[in-house]
Amino acid sequence: MTKSILGVLFVLLTFQVAFAQNGEAPTVAFDITKADIDYVLKNAPPNPPDRQLRVVDMGKYNMGVGIIYRGPTNDRPGDPIQVLYHDYTPETYIIVSGSGILTTGGVINDKKPSAGVPNVMNGPSGGGTAGNGAYSRLVKEGDIIIIPNKVAHGWSQITDHVTYLSVRPDPDRVLPAGYVYPLLLRNLSPSAPRKP
Repeated sequence: MTKSILGVLFVLLTFQVAFAQNGEAPTVAFDITKADIDYVLKNAPPNPPDRQLRVVDMGKYNMGVGIIYRGPTNDRPGDPIQVLYHDYTPETYIIVSGSGILTTGGVINDKKPSAGVPNVMNGPSGGGTAGNGAYSRLVKEGDIIIIPNKVAHGWSQITDHVTYLSVRPDPDRVLPAGYVYPLLLRNLSPSAPRKP
């Protein structure tokens, strides 16, 4: 299953390069190995759960890839569901292991933008609670979910864990091109490009 998911990630990243570029497109590929992902999951601090692995300048846009591990939510059916939204960065979730209830869309009750500096994972964002029109469903290993920017999304009823890759095209360039998760810097060879 992991090979299939990494294959999907490769196709998504490759497909994105096929579009017309405004600037210079990279002339090299950027690898994120399973060993890299496992190392980050094992050694990163538990919070925040979202680890942006890399942000690559693709010419016309930036592309971010993150790995997210979420433990049990300890909520009950019917509890309010906390949701996030991102102003400029859509996400594609590729579920690697585990399962949980993912709620997307609908009205965001008590909607508030995040305060302070936009984060390196998603840029300017905000949150609230899921409201009318939100759609909840069980997602599990092998599922892929595409979440447009500004669409609410949040997790509930995770009994053990859910781990997923998040592929983040960034046409507005709010993510920092050239970013590499600090734990991965140990694996970059001197000849590996940090910023194309």
